[in-house]
Amino acid sequence: MLAYQHAYHAGNLADVHKHALLAEALAYLVQKPKPLHYLDTHAGRGVYDLAGAEARKTGEAEAGIRRLADWFDPGHPYRTAMEDVARRHGPDAYPGSPAIAAGLLRDMDEMTLVERHPGEIEHLRDALPGAKILAEDGWQAAKSLTPPEPRRGLMLVDPSYELAEDFERVLSLVTMVRRKWPVGVLMVWYPILSTGAHAGMTRALRAQEGSTAFSEVSFPPAREGHRLIGSGLFVVNPPWGWAEWANALEVRFANLIRDR
Repeated sequence: MLAYQHAYHAGNLADVHKHALLAEALAYLVQKPKPLHYLDTHAGRGVYDLAGAEARKTGEAEAGIRRLADWFDPGHPYRTAMEDVARRHGPDAYPGSPAIAAGLLRDMDEMTLVERHPGEIEHLRDALPGAKILAEDGWQAAKSLTPPEPRRGLMLVDPSYELAEDFERVLSLVTMVRRKWPVGVLMVWYPILSTGAHAGMTRALRAQEGSTAFSEVSFPPAREGHRLIGSGLFVVNPPWGWAEWANALEVRFANLIRDR
């Protein structure tokens, strides 16, 4: 299916959770003077217009990053990425994960972005000219790209979960990546849904052995009947400091709910 477009949801509360922790992970990884490879299996359009018709229709950015930008101090890698994209693309521009990574990676690093939606790919190419972009299915590309070169790196898996089988696909992908790329940092985003459709997958992920970590936050639904009530991240080989970054953000989200 190719119906999903993240422009309707860009900058929402789930993006704040996901993108802040992605930015901190990459900022930590680039401190080491060794090259790395960033892979994004469901890249989207790279840069989003928070004043566009899609974002205005849902209002999710207004309840998300528009409201919470001051959570992040000057110099925080997430805030730095937002400021850089605003300078390049205008004050209403918001960075998706590819733009966040592009702003943090060094000349020695590699980046591979995978997206199969034709319209999103065109936006992605416009936003990040010169980037390596593959017009492929993200699930299949993850298999063919693992392990990457250089082997030090991070893979973000952030599908739309439009299809119920996506939850099973995540489990298969995690098993494959951990077997073929044991040194890689694997970051999987998942929705926390009022229906509980995510629960079986998260139970299976929590049963994974080895170096893994979770971060989950809850928030009110964006509108009546909206199923998304939280955001989760599962990380294999979490960078040093991950627990502290995640805990600080989780406290902020908990306070957000309490202060409503």
